[in-house]
Amino acid sequence: MSTIISFNCCSSLTASKLINPRIPTKGSSFLSTHKSFSWWNRHFLPKCTSQKHVQCQLQNGQKMRSFSLKECAISVALAAGLIIGMPSLDSSPMAYAANPSLPDLSVLISGPPIKDPGALLRYALPIDNKAIREVQKPLEDITESLKVAGVRGLDSVERNVKQASRSLKQGKSLIISGLAESKKDHGVELLDKLEIGMEELQQIVEGRNRDAVAPKQKELLKYVGDVEEDMVDSFPYEVPEEYRSMPLLKGRAAVDMKVKVKDNPNLEECVFHIVLDGYNAPVTAGNFLDLVQRHFYDGMEIQRADGFVVQTGDPEGPAEGFIDPSTEKTRTIPLEIMVDGEKAPVYGSTLEELGLYKAQTKLPFNAFGTMAMARDEFENNSASSQVFWLLKESELTPSNANILDGRYAVFGYVTENEDFLADLKVGDVIESIQVVSGLENLVNPSYKIAG
Repeated sequence: MSTIISFNCCSSLTASKLINPRIPTKGSSFLSTHKSFSWWNRHFLPKCTSQKHVQCQLQNGQKMRSFSLKECAISVALAAGLIIGMPSLDSSPMAYAANPSLPDLSVLISGPPIKDPGALLRYALPIDNKAIREVQKPLEDITESLKVAGVRGLDSVERNVKQASRSLKQGKSLIISGLAESKKDHGVELLDKLEIGMEELQQIVEGRNRDAVAPKQKELLKYVGDVEEDMVDSFPYEVPEEYRSMPLLKGRAAVDMKVKVKDNPNLEECVFHIVLDGYNAPVTAGNFLDLVQRHFYDGMEIQRADGFVVQTGDPEGPAEGFIDPSTEKTRTIPLEIMVDGEKAPVYGSTLEELGLYKAQTKLPFNAFGTMAMARDEFENNSASSQVFWLLKESELTPSNANILDGRYAVFGYVTENEDFLADLKVGDVIESIQVVSGLENLVNPSYKIAG
């Protein structure tokens, strides 16, 4: 019999009911009322962005207030959960082995996990080029440097920039040699822009213009990510034969999800930019992109929003997933998990069932706005159309100690306006999801078939 730690506290986002945040399953069971862990709840208020293709509209021109985590008691609670073993998310009898899947102590103390969605996507690319990683890392470290106040912070940024510039100069030939032949000209052009941008960032730091650092850093990391994508020549493995005829995303794609927010005096609508990773989840990402092209989600309401996850995708009627017109049956996809260090995903089993207790996933539940498939508790291969976005702080459940990693299929991250996910509530409407790039990477699209 499983041991469950209960906390007698109620989510401030769901004052009238107690929600179970443990089980991202699909259908009515996922929306049922259970005990909650209110520490998952974040209190975000609108924070507008000036991005051209990603925007949130605020009413009355209001500025946003800051947010904070609820009580620190979560640290104690999480520690207790790790010691005794957290209950299984799929509630399968196999999950309660005599030796629970506890992470190795060295993993827990090895440092904070990466929680920036852009960085997670960069490291998830199927490439092995140390030279570009040595440029990437110090640029990413600027984020931590900027947390230091005053001159010391800018001095640290300057060291980051000099290290990245030095690595680019010393490793440029190795980076170019790693570019796919068909993309080499584009990659070299990006490297030239990156080099110029580094010089501009150095001038910004020398001029002590702190506010201009982060936007420039974001621009340079975009160049780095694009260079790394130019290192991928073709899709790196074969999808298993039994899934090969399904819609597959062989590469990456990006979509904009526009949500109409109801009954919020501060926020009218928001556009979430989502990157789908078909390199690590081709079946899962392909299934979703195919449904997007069918306009399956357009006009659908947010169906769960409890501070732990935001979920949608359950269509009206008795069906709990997408009914394929060609078969008149629910289209389901297998559980698909890419293990770090492996060349292809594993299908149909959780990592715990496979005995891979210490394995890390290539797409972990680290970022606020991690996107994954919901499924039935007892059926690994039952996902269809219901998706959820995780809302949490990665420090609370770090990579390799996360109770969701290896049990649910992650296939993308919200990379713009992810903080606004915490403001969504049941009844808010997805006005549209539109593909903005990468549609050419979708193979076997069923939306083109009549019917």
